Amino acid sequence: MLSGAPPVTPPPLGFETGHGSVSGDYREGNEDSLYASAWSAFVADGVGGHAAGEIASATVAIRLASMLDATEGRVPGEERLRELVSIANSDLALRVRMDPELAGMATTLVGVFSDGERIAVAHTGDSRAYRLRDGALVQVTEDDSLVRELVATGAIGEGDVASHPLRSVVTHVLGGDAEDAAALHVASEPARRGDRWLLTSDGLTDYVPILDVTETLAAAATPQEAADALVTLALLHQARDNISVVVADVVELAEAPAYRPMFGGSAAADPASARTL
Repeated sequence: MLSGAPPVTPPPLGFETGHGSVSGDYREGNEDSLYASAWSAFVADGVGGHAAGEIASATVAIRLASMLDATEGRVPGEERLRELVSIANSDLALRVRMDPELAGMATTLVGVFSDGERIAVAHTGDSRAYRLRDGALVQVTEDDSLVRELVATGAIGEGDVASHPLRSVVTHVLGGDAEDAAALHVASEPARRGDRWLLTSDGLTDYVPILDVTETLAAAATPQEAADALVTLALLHQARDNISVVVADVVELAEAPAYRPMFGGSAAADPASARTL
């Protein structure tokens, strides 16, 4: 019987992250929230025009983060990911029952979650996930929005989207109903070292041409430099919304990284997240 060295298990793949979240020059408050760690990252955007968007995004972000603490940010599969989002969504309904004045609050969500071998991309609403690979930027998520439905039916063309008066109307968000969590989109793909992921609220993508986003992402040496540059770029383009981005590079995590989750936006302002800052 032949004997030999045991097979070498490749190191797990996780993230090196950078992030930024600002209210912008035209908004008094920041309704966005974000979270970033070595295994998971996400952005939530409180839905404009609804009550207490900043509370909605922070509630979902902090509840998700509190559950991710148990595994230091690692999510073992799509079923568990859907369960976590469903629980966070239920917290919105609980807060409304405690304070009826919050009725109507809702938030988008977009995130990437690594189990070491595969990356799950979850989203609902019009916050987006992009993947930069070999210099090419691909939008991995598709907006849950009225204008995307109009494009799909042929009612309007792609060239009409940017100027359409209803371009900010979203068709699916997290608002506390069970149906909201059920509508969550989840897809997974093998993790690939060297990929750079961008998670962003529409404060960036509604105002900055995608070619500029691509060039900025590709030129930055580190995820934090990329995040800082994208926020600056959005401000230069006079973004009239909150701007939140997480940039996550796929890297080998040869040793278990220290769990130091970071928050931004409304989640960072909530006392429940003070322990991570």
